Amino acid sequence: MKKVLTCIVFISSIIIQNSCKYKETVIRTDMKEELPLIENSIRNVIGWAKDKDFKLLYSVIANDSGYLEVGPDGRVTKGIDDFRKNEEFWGDPGFKAVKFEIRDLKITLSQSGTVAWFYGVLDDINEWKGEPASWFNTRWTGVLEKRKGSWIIVQMHFSFPNE
Repeated sequence: MKKVLTCIVFISSIIIQNSCKYKETVIRTDMKEELPLIENSIRNVIGWAKDKDFKLLYSVIANDSGYLEVGPDGRVTKGIDDFRKNEEFWGDPGFKAVKFEIRDLKITLSQSGTVAWFYGVLDDINEWKGEPASWFNTRWTGVLEKRKGSWIIVQMHFSFPNE
């Protein structure tokens, strides 16, 4: 009886150990597949402006009261309703997004695979009524959450380095 019990415990431990290894492998593979999707959301939160594609913009940011954004001037946008107040400016024909570039982008994915955070340096080249209205060497950080299969930005912070 003791040998049978020992054998059952031994076999059970092997099964549990192997199932844990399998799960870990699956998660790691999924994480690698998630990184391009996360980067796509990060790029779209700026890239939407070129064509004034508001549908794209609102597909990559949290459309709820938890959304948070801090601008380089210190202005804090709290919630989607506060964020939407900028639509008039961005939709104005006087605002023209020219191009953007992200350098040194570093994306980290949580162990659960449902949260990611990033850091990069952003050049966001724009015009307002024909005059330059650009951000250069802007430090940019943010947090994304996977919701209903999509990577959604829930928080962003922009700042200019002291020069």
